[in-house]
Amino acid sequence: MTDAKALSAMANPFRSRMMDALKVDGPSTASGLAARTGQAVGSASHHLKVLSEAGLVEEAPELAKDRRERWWRLVDPGTRWSRADFASDTAAVTAAYAAEALIVQRQFERVQEWNANAATVPEWDDAAFATQNWLRLSPSELREFSGELIDVLLRWSHRDTPDDGVERESVFVFARGFPAQP
Repeated sequence: MTDAKALSAMANPFRSRMMDALKVDGPSTASGLAARTGQAVGSASHHLKVLSEAGLVEEAPELAKDRRERWWRLVDPGTRWSRADFASDTAAVTAAYAAEALIVQRQFERVQEWNANAATVPEWDDAAFATQNWLRLSPSELREFSGELIDVLLRWSHRDTPDDGVERESVFVFARGFPAQP
């Protein structure tokens, strides 16, 4: 992502949740997204318009049953950016920090929610994982490592789901890598 407008659009909690819902559940109407994210239909419509103007979602007219129904889908199922791409635009760097802060906050909230409810689903509690590692890397090695990790996530994300009768749930996986000291 190289557009500050898209970053600004993503830095809103409702729009971020709507994009997550479209990623997990696929295309939807404003009313479906409103129900999924706990907001009014008018608010969902407004946020979809902002996301559309930022190039993050697009209409999916082939899914509509009639001319009044409007379906929406993600333009791209993944988002990725580097603040370095916006170094000459202070407003864009600010938007990038805001979008990243929202994402980190939502990651933390998801972990807290999982920890509070894990005991209610023991089959998932046994499968869930958390990991952290300290690596000694150069910037180019960290870029290489992140590329390999993202490739694994994309491979699993884009795989054909087997038609084997096994029930599958959406699973949230995140990873971060940056220089730090213990």
